[in-house]
Amino acid sequence: MILITGGVKSGKSSYALELVQKYPRKAFIATAEPFDEEMKQRIKKHKQERDSSYDTYEEPLEVASLLPKLTDYDVILVECITTWLSNLLYYEKDIEKYTESFMNNLTGKEVIITNEVGLGIVPIDPLSRRYTDAIGKLNSKLARKADEVYFMVSSIPVKIK
Repeated sequence: MILITGGVKSGKSSYALELVQKYPRKAFIATAEPFDEEMKQRIKKHKQERDSSYDTYEEPLEVASLLPKLTDYDVILVECITTWLSNLLYYEKDIEKYTESFMNNLTGKEVIITNEVGLGIVPIDPLSRRYTDAIGKLNSKLARKADEVYFMVSSIPVKIK
C-alpha cells in the first residue's frame, strides 16, 4: 500500500497516476460529489487526466465495503481520503466506525491520496477542528500501515517511508 499526502494542488493526483500507470488492471475509487459548479469542474478535470484503462467507481461514503469487492484489480487508486472524510461529516456518519471499517478492509493493493491539513494554524471553529483532528488521526493510521509514504512538495515526491 502506498500513501500520498501533501497540500492542495501539490501534485498528489498526477504522481499517483504516474505510479499506477504500469499496472494493467486498475480500479479508481472517486469519493468526490459534485455539490457545486467548482467541484463539478474539478471532477471533470480529474476524469480527463485518467485514460480508459481505469474502471472508475464513484463512492462518496461506502469505500470500506467496496474495497473487498475489487479483487480482480492489480491496484486500487483511492482519491481522496480528505474528501471522503468531508462526506462523512456532511452526511453525519459515525467517523470512527467508518474509518475503522476502512482500515480493516484495506487489501494492500491501494494507492491512497490524502491531504496533509495539519501544517497550519488550529482552526477557529469546532467543525473544522473536528475535521482536522479526524483526518490527522486517520492519516497517521494509514501512514503506519503503508509500505511507502510520499509527501508532495510543489509536485516533487519526497519519500518519507
